[in-house]
Amino acid sequence: MNAPLNHPLPLLELDVLRTFVAIAETGSFTAAANAVFRTPSAVSMQIKKLEDILGRAVFTRDARSVTLTADGDLLLSYARRLLALNREAVSKFVMPDISGIVRLGSPDDFGERVLPSVLKRFAQTHPAIAVDVTIDQSGNLRKRMAARQLDIILMTCPDKMMDSSVEVLLTEPIVWAGAKGGCAHMREPLPVSIWEEGCAWRSAALEVLGEQGRSYRVAYMSAHTAGQRAAILSDLAVAPLPKSFIGGDLVELGSKDGLPEMGNYQIGMAVAPDASAPVRAAADHIRAAFELFHETGRF
Repeated sequence: MNAPLNHPLPLLELDVLRTFVAIAETGSFTAAANAVFRTPSAVSMQIKKLEDILGRAVFTRDARSVTLTADGDLLLSYARRLLALNREAVSKFVMPDISGIVRLGSPDDFGERVLPSVLKRFAQTHPAIAVDVTIDQSGNLRKRMAARQLDIILMTCPDKMMDSSVEVLLTEPIVWAGAKGGCAHMREPLPVSIWEEGCAWRSAALEVLGEQGRSYRVAYMSAHTAGQRAAILSDLAVAPLPKSFIGGDLVELGSKDGLPEMGNYQIGMAVAPDASAPVRAAADHIRAAFELFHETGRF
């Protein structure tokens, strides 16, 4: 017969597990440190403590990457379940009465790039609130808001042209995007991929090309980010994009490539004046997401 345990098993701290999951998802101690609002050294100490408790290595590290070991991969599933159970339990006491539906409108580009991570975190902290998302152009979203069909809208606008009813969340440069190693920017007339009328990036691009006297042709037109990226990556055209969209096989083109600067644009948020508690909670969550972007450069 097995002897009874004289000492209880150690308890895993949720804060340490949260850091562990952040590293696993980002593949970087530095990125995870930003996500959990700790210094990289503090994050390293947490993982050392975790590995000491388990007596196993959970990450394999080299100069370029961080990957899970087999034990780390097993732990990841437990960590996510424990964190989810903690959120569910705490929400029953901290936010037991906040429930309802939030009608959120967003342009396609931010609907694809920003909303998945933002809504995932919102669902974790506010499980009783459903979010109904509408993707449309900024001008159409404003009309839907005026008709009281939406509770919150995100919109884009040329720099400093937001009206006073809109809260500016982010101001960043618009840049020319091209394929890595591509030559579309060398062609005459310049092949440009743009959005439909009403897009802040379109107006900025066509205005500066006109001022430069650069001949161009609209080689591709789409209101969807995926379509724009396809045109750029296939080297069919260059396109105006937010600087934060650049990365991977998309490169920034500028004056050295014969292309003019386009200035900045803004992302704004409008919230219904009679917003309910669920709507206010969602708006605060969106603000927090953009504050995180200001600090870390990632949503």
